[in-house]
Amino acid sequence: MSSLELRIPPPAVAAIAALIMWGMDLVTPPLQFHDTIRVIAATSVALLGGCISLVGVISFRRMKTTINPTRPEKASLLVASGIFKVTRNPMYVGMVLVLIGWAVFLSSPGALLGPIGFALYITRFQIIPEERALDARFGSEYTAYKARVRRWI
Repeated sequence: MSSLELRIPPPAVAAIAALIMWGMDLVTPPLQFHDTIRVIAATSVALLGGCISLVGVISFRRMKTTINPTRPEKASLLVASGIFKVTRNPMYVGMVLVLIGWAVFLSSPGALLGPIGFALYITRFQIIPEERALDARFGSEYTAYKARVRRWI
């Protein structure tokens, strides 16, 4: 299983989850919601997620460190300011929210498994290996950061 660590870029994992969610929508009965409320709620949650992810990417760019999730050992510095004071993984939190928005839009109970599956996969095959790399790279500074800031929210 470790052969999957840091192999598939998280946006690709999110896209695969979204496709699976769409497939689940096709085979499970939808929940009945007023279309306007459903679309507004889905759009709001997805936009919030997109903004959170974007803020994380912008923070990395401003600090001139890598945003390549398959090469965390290339990080030139530990970003612990801004959104990174709230969550160690804003891009992944944002992707989960986008997937939740997609699930709300689909209004399918089966689609709700997508964000859960994404979070479990990303934690095991992306976040934990990233944490090992960052711990090796930044040592006690990263250990202190992990003690202050949650992995997700």
